[in-house]
Amino acid sequence: MAFSLAISTYRTPLKKNLWLMSFLLVFLGMWTSSLLGTTDMANWILENLLVFIFIGFLTFTYKRFAFSDLSYLLICIYLCLHVYGSQHTYAENPLGYYLQDVFDTSRNHYDRIVHFSFGFLLAYPMRELFLKWLNFKKWVAWFLPIEVTLSISGFYELIEWAVADLFFKAQGDAYLGTQGDIWDAQKDIFLAFIGAILATSIVSILKRVFKIY
Repeated sequence: MAFSLAISTYRTPLKKNLWLMSFLLVFLGMWTSSLLGTTDMANWILENLLVFIFIGFLTFTYKRFAFSDLSYLLICIYLCLHVYGSQHTYAENPLGYYLQDVFDTSRNHYDRIVHFSFGFLLAYPMRELFLKWLNFKKWVAWFLPIEVTLSISGFYELIEWAVADLFFKAQGDAYLGTQGDIWDAQKDIFLAFIGAILATSIVSILKRVFKIY
């Protein structure tokens, strides 16, 4: 079964694309599990508002602008990480507590993992978008995912502030998940920024050395 990359000239239709169907089933299973097992429904809804919008965007643009299988895989992994975090709130995520015990850290770092993954996992789909959909020059498509990641991360922190402090104060602490760290927002932005730089660097190395992209 063919697995497409960003530069692949073909895109397998949804009904025949077993890869994409598998990604959809995995994500829907994770999403359903997080909903049924959530410990804080109000927080789950807040955390998933942007997921609803993102899924809607991918759905309505699919016929005209289909991503490669690799991009959909990376998007699926990121969304699964996010919805798993929304199940228990990021600050109380079981995996984060497990890693906290293993590495003897001072806090639950699951939120840090997801913010890093935002840059690391979504830089490739963003680069594909700029190259295939918008027909930007290649050198521009190298830098834009990093810049967009930095911009979206900063904007997301503003959304978190507005949601937690202006609109849903009762859910503020759970939604923000700062765990007492006054520099939480800045660290989250930095990790997403580093993730995007690392992802684009890896793609660049693969392209130059192994000629697979």
